[in-house]
Amino acid sequence: QVQLVESGGGLVQAGGSLRLSCAASGGTFSSYAMGWFRQAPGKEREFVAAISWSGGSTYYADSVKGRFTISRDNAKNTVYLQMNSLKPEDTAVYYCAADDDVIVSMDYEYWGQGTQVTVSS
Repeated sequence: QVQLVESGGGLVQAGGSLRLSCAASGGTFSSYAMGWFRQAPGKEREFVAAISWSGGSTYYADSVKGRFTISRDNAKNTVYLQMNSLKPEDTAVYYCAADDDVIVSMDYEYWGQGTQVTVSS
C-alpha cells in the first residue's frame, strides 16, 4: 500500500510560481510511474503531467506544456510539479498519483488527498 501526501499549494497571483511536492511511503517508489492531476470546482478531474519510474520520460497536458515541469527524486521518494506563469484557470485541487503499470492515464491505483492551488487575477 502506497501513501501519498501532497504539499506546496497556496494562493498566488497570476504570472507567479508554485512548486508542489508529493511524498510517498509504503512502497518501492522507484518502481512507480507518478502523475499529477487536478480538479477545478464543477469540473472533472484531468491529467496534468506524468513521469516514468526512472524520470527519463515526462508527459504533459497541452494546457500546461511549457509552463509546468514534473520531476522526481527517487532517493527522497518525492515527485515535484514546478508551476510557472500561473493563470487563473490553473486554480484547482491538485492530486498526485502512483501506479506501477500506467503512465498517461486516469487509472492510477494510489492517490493523495490533494492540495489547493488558487491563482488570483
